[in-house]
Amino acid sequence: MLTQPEINALWLTFRLALVTTTILVLLGAPLAWWLARTKWRFQFVIDAIIALPLVLPPTVLGFYLLLAFAPDGPLGKITSALGIEPLAFTFQGLVIGSVLYSLPFVVQPIQTAFLSIKQEQLEVAATLGSSPVSRFFSVVLPMARPGIITGAVLGFAHTLGEFGVVLMIGGNIPDSTRVVSIAIYDQVESLNYAGAHRLSAVLLVISFLLLVIVYGTNRGFRISSS
Repeated sequence: MLTQPEINALWLTFRLALVTTTILVLLGAPLAWWLARTKWRFQFVIDAIIALPLVLPPTVLGFYLLLAFAPDGPLGKITSALGIEPLAFTFQGLVIGSVLYSLPFVVQPIQTAFLSIKQEQLEVAATLGSSPVSRFFSVVLPMARPGIITGAVLGFAHTLGEFGVVLMIGGNIPDSTRVVSIAIYDQVESLNYAGAHRLSAVLLVISFLLLVIVYGTNRGFRISSS
């Protein structure tokens, strides 16, 4: 049986993943659409910035975010001027770090789905009087559904397993910033392998189920499209 601190860590992790994924889908879909359709010659720079968390060590990103969140950092000065508490070692800080770190896992699958939509399909909708906004919601999003689901699931799963970023900017505060990955590390450090096994097993099962959803959804979409 899971102990109460373990349950609290799981709940905090799921809440972080849900909030992060929601933000990423809402922001990532328009960004991915722009990346898929823009002719800007320096688009590759934006692509590289988005993909940076794929190759950047999490602790590096967390370290620079920690500096930015500091009272004399750029974000710290803004929050202080607005009367907002410092973001370091808070749930809000974890959300910002998670959004940045999981960004490519959401944007790239959605962008790939948008790229697969042919221009002729959009032109047909335009000839029927559909506005650009209407085409985006009635044509683009339904056709890109597998990519959106894949991005959302991967973003959620990736956030569940974060360690370096959340440790740097969140620390290890019970019921506030102690997510499952940090709790597992604590259990191993204290030689409580039974507790580490319980939490690890939960994440293992959840991660497997999330991947089943991704592959099952994509397979079902391919079958229905053929």
